[in-house]
Amino acid sequence: QVQLVESGGGLVQAGASLRLSCTASGRTFGYFARGWFRQAPGKEREFVAGINWVDSSTDYADSAKGRFTISKDNAKNTAYLQMNSLKPEDTAVYYCAVARARLITTTQEYWGQGIQVTVSS
Repeated sequence: QVQLVESGGGLVQAGASLRLSCTASGRTFGYFARGWFRQAPGKEREFVAGINWVDSSTDYADSAKGRFTISKDNAKNTAYLQMNSLKPEDTAVYYCAVARARLITTTQEYWGQGIQVTVSS
């Protein structure tokens, strides 16, 4: 009963930046764990970044540390993923996820449809 709508993404050159947005609607109360995953061609879906909606704690995959920043706007019920210094290996479909948990890495209950990010060399 949670709907996730993603926006942003697109085709950019290496070194460029993008900001993804994920807006949640429906019965979202209690879904404290929110974040982003991605799936590249021929690979399994992997964790990118997560944030707790109440205490603002964050965690990142090693590939995202220092380049990506996850943030939130509680009033808009929106999570963001600011991606800087993009590399071709960041090319993937990015998925937003939420769960009734502290950390999105432990469990995922609802997913967005995914949004394409393509980084050219």
